[in-house]
Amino acid sequence: MVSKTMQLCAIQMTSSTNIADNIADIEQQLATLAYEQQQLVLLPECCLFFGGKDQQQLALARENQETQQLKIQLAELAKRFNVFLVAGSIPVLANEDDKFTNSCFVFSPQGIELGDYDKLHLFDVTVEDSEKNYCESRYAQAGEHVSVVDVAGINVGLSICYDLRFPELFRQLCQQGAKIITVPSAFTRVTGAAHWQTLLQARAIENQVYIIAAGQEGVHLNGRETWGHSMIISPWGEILAQCDTGKGIICADYQEQELLNVRKAMPVATHNRFKNKLMSYE
Repeated sequence: MVSKTMQLCAIQMTSSTNIADNIADIEQQLATLAYEQQQLVLLPECCLFFGGKDQQQLALARENQETQQLKIQLAELAKRFNVFLVAGSIPVLANEDDKFTNSCFVFSPQGIELGDYDKLHLFDVTVEDSEKNYCESRYAQAGEHVSVVDVAGINVGLSICYDLRFPELFRQLCQQGAKIITVPSAFTRVTGAAHWQTLLQARAIENQVYIIAAGQEGVHLNGRETWGHSMIISPWGEILAQCDTGKGIICADYQEQELLNVRKAMPVATHNRFKNKLMSYE
């Protein structure tokens, strides 16, 4: 039977380079949820390891190539707490041994992997913060596909952090049936303050989907500052729940009928003249 209601949740973290501590933080937040209720829980980008050097992410990917311990631990969390878990991202060794993919995995309450997504857009930018320059592509390899996962009969589109700035990805996810799109992130404090909420609301409004955004927040071991402000947004662009600073969990109800009402009242997908074609200039 297709589910029409589900509780949506986002966990905000200040992840460190200690995997056990990060797992304990996730457990603490998951323990607050009602075990019997059907829930979709999103973790932030780099949920199990953050605040170190990119070389350490690559080393971790190599270390876990054989054992898959990171995925196993995440699957066990989903099973133990009876949730659909969208595990923000972890480093996975790429085909080239000198790079990793920043990969998101979706697990069922039975601990079964339902789908995955490798971050498409890599953060190679100059920002006016303590870090100054970011070059994610030095050690990370960009993904090659978009991903929509069936979660209890609801199509969930996957994205990661910097992907938020590329509306074409979100439009493709919507065209492939997404009604919820997840945005696990580690936005910098500077870019977060300037653009985070605006971009999230825009992606929700223009695609008429629920947006769940879970962020890293605070000052991390390497001095990097992340913005937090995790939020859940309705297809009408309303902020249904928000966690500004600190660690925590937020929840809001997914209501399919409300989504359908928004799409019926303003059928932008039908009106879109750019769908699958390029317009020409006279």
